[in-house]
Amino acid sequence: MYLRKISVGKDGKRHKYWALIKSVRTARGPRQQVVSYLGNMDEAGRLEVRQAAEGRRGVQGELFNEPLPEWVEVDIRRVRTERSRRFGDVWLALELIKKLGLSKQFERVMPEAVERGRRAEIPWARLAEVLVISRFCEPSSELHIAEQFYGKSAMTDLLGIQEEDIYDNRLYRTLDQLLEHKDELQKHLKERLGELFDLRYDILLYDITSSYFEGELSGNPQAQRGHSRDSRSDCKQITIGLVVSKEGIPLGYEVFEGNRHDSTTVEEVIEKVESLYGKSERVWIMDRGMASVENLELLAEEHRRYITRRIQEDAEEV
Repeated sequence: MYLRKISVGKDGKRHKYWALIKSVRTARGPRQQVVSYLGNMDEAGRLEVRQAAEGRRGVQGELFNEPLPEWVEVDIRRVRTERSRRFGDVWLALELIKKLGLSKQFERVMPEAVERGRRAEIPWARLAEVLVISRFCEPSSELHIAEQFYGKSAMTDLLGIQEEDIYDNRLYRTLDQLLEHKDELQKHLKERLGELFDLRYDILLYDITSSYFEGELSGNPQAQRGHSRDSRSDCKQITIGLVVSKEGIPLGYEVFEGNRHDSTTVEEVIEKVESLYGKSERVWIMDRGMASVENLELLAEEHRRYITRRIQEDAEEV
């Protein structure tokens, strides 16, 4: 189909009109047939009809089933962006959660919704996803998530939770819910990551770090003053033991009192890992702060293998 200009003489003047023409096959050969008389049109109107006739994407294919779209002039100097949202990293985090099977795992271990109140009732599983996505995209406090990050992210659209339904106390209570299922979630992630990346947990690295608090922390018995890796001996702290694979993939963690010596945590961590994942062939790697006589005897039991260094008076290496 194409457009044809038609000139008509009327009242001593020449008037120009446009018609939409199509070619058809007849017994006498190709002929042109008028599809529609379009009247007088400006350049924009002719372009619009031509694109529709050619079946361009985004332009209606059937010309006369519905009206043609209108052309609107836009003053680009007055165009502004409103309600912009972070989408890419938030969407990726949600897809990773699904790939790891965490969504279904959250729903299985936390099927209930939050307690009823003046705000919407939301499943703990969805709130757990909010925490994981926020930790992935912009690690910070739960207060920051509620007051800053959530509102500028696309989670409202992706998860269907309104901005006013996310606040710090609700997120803190979600952490309490997650803590009850820590071992089960760690075990699930260990298995899933092993499947996805063909990981072998034959070499495990164990180390200790610490995190300090400002304040009395009277409600937390694990918050104690001890050796501060942050040079904040004036603050109470907790110590955190982390077990990772040789690729650096976390296998599990435990939280200890802030005044507890590194070497006293080894037995508890080994027994915890073995109770969750069995006593398979593994090599434990630890620094010299873990290499007490008691721990070496523990590691030697049941033929456990290990690599560590112990500094004695004769600088013996074990």
